[in-house]
Amino acid sequence: MCLDIDDTLIDCTAAIRRSLAVLTGRDDLWPLWDLITEEHVALVVAGQLGYDVMHHRRTGCFLAELGILADAEQVRAFETRRREILARSWRLFDDVLPCLDWLRAAGLRLAAVTNASGAHQRQKIADLGLAPYFDHVAIAGEIGVAKPDPVMFQSVCLAMDCPPERAVHVGDKLDTDAIGAFDAGFGAVWLDRDGTSRTGERAPDGVHTVAGLDELPELLVSEYATVGVPAPRAAGTPAAQVRGGMF
Repeated sequence: MCLDIDDTLIDCTAAIRRSLAVLTGRDDLWPLWDLITEEHVALVVAGQLGYDVMHHRRTGCFLAELGILADAEQVRAFETRRREILARSWRLFDDVLPCLDWLRAAGLRLAAVTNASGAHQRQKIADLGLAPYFDHVAIAGEIGVAKPDPVMFQSVCLAMDCPPERAVHVGDKLDTDAIGAFDAGFGAVWLDRDGTSRTGERAPDGVHTVAGLDELPELLVSEYATVGVPAPRAAGTPAAQVRGGMF
């Protein structure tokens, strides 16, 4: 079982919104930040930038869009302060720990699959108590490829000694996570927390959609039982009795 991290398990958008509001005094800058971030992450995925350089350039471009012509030291100070605020702002969605507990009790091996850079993502996972849940963590900044590249998903299969057809990936981005996983031969689940599928964008055939992780156990049991997902154990049943099916 593979899970994206940011905006799937961790409310990344809310934390970044908060940091930008603290630093600028404005609460309307998330769309601009997100757009600039996507443009710069694309350069990382293309191999044209490293993550550290990307972070600095992204922040410089963001400030320039606000009419602030900052020098290198000012950009560095802004980015340092932003990260300090973020470190205090990360929060898990309420449905995360119950879902992870169910997945582990069901005997599934879990992998985190993220397009973020290495050190700060591992620190975030550890600080929020997620590290013990995962048997493997695949980070784009360490592997050198990023979702939706099939190599990113295949690297997890190699590390977990698991064929793609026995793996399911869940993430909040339709193209990057769900369709990327589906194209790599995985079972694919789009976590549509914002209800986008009800107002416009829809998942293609073969990609399932859930509105929250509380819906995931039922989906796994009903749609993916053939790849080894056991039904939830009854209250009082030892977890060992439902182990055996795993991705």
